[in-house]
Amino acid sequence: MKLPTDHPNPLVRSLFSFWAPTAESMRGWALASVVVNAGIAVTGAGVRVTGSGLGCPTWPKCTPDSFIPVAHPELSMLTMLVEFGNRLLTFLVLAVGLACVVAAWRLAPRRRSLMRLALLQPVGIVAQALWGGLVVNTMLNPFTVGMHYLLSVGLIAACWMLYARAGEGDGPARRVTHRDIRRLGYVLLAAVFALLVVGVAVSGTGPHSGDEMASRFDLDIEAVARLHADVVYIVVGLTFALLFALHISRSERPARRAALVLFAVELGQGVIGYTQYFLAVPAALVLLHVLGSTLVWIAALRVATSLRTRTPLSTAPSPTEEPATV
Repeated sequence: MKLPTDHPNPLVRSLFSFWAPTAESMRGWALASVVVNAGIAVTGAGVRVTGSGLGCPTWPKCTPDSFIPVAHPELSMLTMLVEFGNRLLTFLVLAVGLACVVAAWRLAPRRRSLMRLALLQPVGIVAQALWGGLVVNTMLNPFTVGMHYLLSVGLIAACWMLYARAGEGDGPARRVTHRDIRRLGYVLLAAVFALLVVGVAVSGTGPHSGDEMASRFDLDIEAVARLHADVVYIVVGLTFALLFALHISRSERPARRAALVLFAVELGQGVIGYTQYFLAVPAALVLLHVLGSTLVWIAALRVATSLRTRTPLSTAPSPTEEPATV
């Protein structure tokens, strides 16, 4: 009897590649985890902008007497389906996370660094699901809603690190550019995270709360929006500085390409942000802005990991690489 990993259909082989993983398929599952975690973060915003945040007003049940959407005189079936659909996506994200764990466990030789990063996924996804219940039980309190997105940001970072480490060895980290340029890359990553936090504050203060009964932060929306714009200028400035430093230092092409992609994504996100501001924050552009924010975060993670590499423990370092001191 043939195993699914020996199936003649390449799609079937890919779906079951976690059982007989290679370094390439391990990286593929890690990338899939980045995609699904980013996807559920964006669809969560879709729940909010469509006013479906309390479509299922209880948790873990959708309604007090059913786990699935059923006709209810006080609830819209459409909003129930939107909210319930986002809940169902959690199982897809969990399935991909578990596939990463199995792939890391069965990879030969087994790498402890990959196992640790892979295990963060099911743990984080379960924590996210429980936090989602808190979001519902607090009637979409803006703090719990914002933390829900930031937890996704943390999970995406863990997934990206699994992807990056799966393509490297387990030797000591070695920088591929000047030490100060690498430090600038980490400052940029911290600034992008700060930008996401301020963006959460803007979302929790402005419209599109997810439901008419949801509360809002008691902040001046104009002041918070201006702060958000100021942090955007800092992030774009740091990105340009990093791109310029990588160019004049003739750093490796992957690092320069990663910085250029980040800069381009930031410019596109800026266009979306200003457009939604001048058009009084339409729901469709808010959703697109959340997608852009998630892509900016992934691009910033890519920049950070492109500034260093790891060699296999048994391999001597290249004479062109310098030891990382930070």
